[in-house]
Order: sequence, then structure tokens, then C-alpha cells
Amino acid sequence: MSKNQHKILDCTIRDGGLVNNWDFSVQFVKDMYYGLSEAGVEYMEIGYKNSAKLLKGADAGPWRFLNEDFLKEVIPNKTDTKLSALVDIGRVDEKDILPREQSLLDLIRVACYIKDVDKGLDLAQKFHDFGYETTINIMALTHVMENDLNEAFEAIAKSPVDVVYIVDSYGSMDYKDIDYLVSKFQRLLPDKKLGLHMHNNMQLAFSNTIMGASKGVEFLDTSVYGMGRAAGNCPTELLVSHLKNSKYDVRPVLGIIEKHMIAMREKWEWGYIIPYMIAGVLNDHPRSAMAVRASEDKDKFVDFYDKLTSPEAMPAGSSD
Repeated sequence: MSKNQHKILDCTIRDGGLVNNWDFSVQFVKDMYYGLSEAGVEYMEIGYKNSAKLLKGADAGPWRFLNEDFLKEVIPNKTDTKLSALVDIGRVDEKDILPREQSLLDLIRVACYIKDVDKGLDLAQKFHDFGYETTINIMALTHVMENDLNEAFEAIAKSPVDVVYIVDSYGSMDYKDIDYLVSKFQRLLPDKKLGLHMHNNMQLAFSNTIMGASKGVEFLDTSVYGMGRAAGNCPTELLVSHLKNSKYDVRPVLGIIEKHMIAMREKWEWGYIIPYMIAGVLNDHPRSAMAVRASEDKDKFVDFYDKLTSPEAMPAGSSD
């Protein structure tokens, strides 16, 4: 695949919202959208299309439960940069979804665990019938048995879903894992486009993303300044600089960071931090590391390591 066929999907607003409960100003989201447009980024994920009715503790910023009328105020003039939203199984009210021609959204991504792939594909089918581009993002792949994955692929191959994502939920993959998984997905899903969503627990999100890109993965997830839950994601500014494509320009991305994100980083924490590194190395859900960073023991790294490596430490598995 030539570099011109890659598509960058920036998910700062959606994934970064997990850091600050989606407390982004409208001005920031506008600047993000128009800045990414200028940078040549193909997609921006502007939040979750989940339902406040179906989620407890729904006192989050508006990017957690996207409302179409609100979106039209935020982005009065759409550019070539398409808009995406993510939904979780069991958290989306299908009555909240408009047909694509009435919506500002172009792409709806469905996140699910392997046991819920059938439910994920049902949702993707509905969004497809509404006219949206669709993806399925299987989370926690490093905890999935081969036979379960092979079974899921059979169902995915028959579905109309456009893109199938390899998601490194725990930030525990390296280039060998990406090489293996991309080859496997390509072999078993020859008619599907592939995507990558990497986490930076071990400082490998960027290298894993360019490994996938070199093998022909088309959809590459990033976030500006790496802002995303816990260790964050592959930084948009690095990928825009690396993909030698005349349409990409890093300068507007640097402008977003300078104008907004230096101050955000003072207020909210994300990125490569030792407890997130430990969780990644141990292939463990980031929630335990997030809890320790929110406590008085946030820098007791040895203690945290000992807790996670003790026999009674059990791996966990939820998307948030």
C-alpha cells in the first residue's frame, strides 16, 4: 500500500475525554477540527454516541453523549475531514441515531469484547443500513484465545462492516505482535480494511503504528500530544510528520498543542508514566494504574509492581 492510502483518525476528543471526563471547551474542539483539517488528517473522532439514559454517572461533558443539534453549532462548516463517533455495546440507544444524510457524522465505530462480537456486528449492520461507514474494534485482543478470534472472523467476514481494528487495549504489544496480528487479520479477512489503535504504556504506540502502516494497514488512530486514557495513544504530530505525504502538514498540529494542550497537561495527567508502563508490561488493564495515580501512593512504583505480580492479583477486563 502506498503511503497515500493511509488514513489518520485522530481520537483526541473521544479518547482524551477519558482523562478529563470530556471537559473540553467548544473552542478547543473547533480549533482541533479546523487545525486537523489544515494538517490533512482524514478523520476526527468527536466523541461517543452513547446514551446518557443507559449510563450511570452521566455528568460528563457533551462529547460523551453527542447531540446532532449541538454538533451543528460546534462545526458550522464541515471540511474534507470526516467526523467519527464511537459506541459501546449496550450503551447506545439506536433511536438516537439519525440517517447519515441528516447527521454530521460519517463514521460510527463499534467497540466490543470478543464475547459480544455478534452484538457488535448487529449494531454495525444498523449503522451501515443508515448509510454510515462502520468499524468494529475488538478490545483486549491480548486476552483473546485463537479459536475465539477465528470464530469471530467468520462472522465479521460475512458482515458489511468496513474496517476491522486491531486494538492494543493494555499497551502490551510490540512490533512482533503487530506483524503477527496484521498478517493474520489480512489472511482471514481479505476483503476488509484494517485499522490500528495503539496505547503508549511501553512507548511503543508510534512504532507499532508505523509497523502496521508498513504492512498495509489503512486506518491509523492517533491523538494530539498523545492525549488519551492513561498512557495515551500514538501522537498525531509524530505520524503526520512520519508519513511522507505532501497532503500532511505538522504545523497546524503544533499550533493546537501550543495554544491549548500545554496548559491541559499541567491540569490533567496522561502519557508514559511508570505505573502505566508496569500495567503494559504485565498485560494488565490500566484501571489499577489509574487508581494508584489518583491516590497518595502515586509514586510508590515498587509497591505497585509487587501488588500486580503477587499471586492473588487477577487480570480484569472492562472497557472503562
